[in-house]
Amino acid sequence: MKFKFVSISIILLCVTTLVMGQVTDKESTLRTQTADTIQGWKKGGDVIVNLSQTSLTNWASGGQNSLSINGLVNLFGNYLKGKNSWDNSLNIGYGLLKQGENSEFMKTDDKFDFLSKYGRQATKNLYYAALFNFKTQMAIGKDYSSDTSKISNFLAPAYITIAAGLDYKPNEYFSAFIAPFTGKMTIVADKDLSEKGAFGVEPGEKMKSEFGGYIRVIFSKNDFKSEFFKNIGITSKIDLFSNYLKNPQNIDVSWENLITMKVNKYISMSLNTHLVYDDDIKVVDTNDDGTPDGTRIQFKEIFGVGFSYKF
Repeated sequence: MKFKFVSISIILLCVTTLVMGQVTDKESTLRTQTADTIQGWKKGGDVIVNLSQTSLTNWASGGQNSLSINGLVNLFGNYLKGKNSWDNSLNIGYGLLKQGENSEFMKTDDKFDFLSKYGRQATKNLYYAALFNFKTQMAIGKDYSSDTSKISNFLAPAYITIAAGLDYKPNEYFSAFIAPFTGKMTIVADKDLSEKGAFGVEPGEKMKSEFGGYIRVIFSKNDFKSEFFKNIGITSKIDLFSNYLKNPQNIDVSWENLITMKVNKYISMSLNTHLVYDDDIKVVDTNDDGTPDGTRIQFKEIFGVGFSYKF
């Protein structure tokens, strides 16, 4: 366990150094300029921590004591100079819930998502681009609805995507990246999960490679001019992948949305949703032998009110 946390700390340190390094000290000036005039580094991010607690003593209506905490860290560092564009982002989420006096803390959220995309301008709004994306989680995940068996772990799964194509960027808020040449790698480093053939790998194997087409569309804006939207931030991103080598008609989907609304300088509300469909991830249903019987749409929603800090 200590080794895992040390590994995570090293990854966070290296990636954060990359994202936060070499930035200008004129962010307030840069925000007033248009996307066409921004030159050099632009950096920023936000931290959101939501807490919830319930305590019951001789409560006739029943219920359980509970404590939950959920945190989000979003960092970005974007570079633009001449015809060169380099976008970097790091999104980390983690949540825990304890319900009842004798229960253990249960994981409710666990995300580590690093993306780096380099582009070379072809026309005014179109770039030749290459993308690298790494996704995983940081701790063991269990199925608390049954026997708390292990269903995920650090680097189990982990996803690496390397893609080359065209990136359409009409402004600093929107990007549509289309890559007809994409390699996707699924890693299941945990021995127990690997032997079960979890996340689409062959039983006993720790890696699966795919080649196909990839589309990533993202909209992110938190500086609306309208009075109604001025305290609201919206980020929506969708990833689509088709494996040319096996069932190309079955498209993998990952769609994330984050909506934040500031109450004051340090208090905000947030709504985070994530929809996933992956043809290689089979869901264990009610079969007598407990075998996976099919693919299902996965959906996660987290709503919270708590502390936030933007920089």
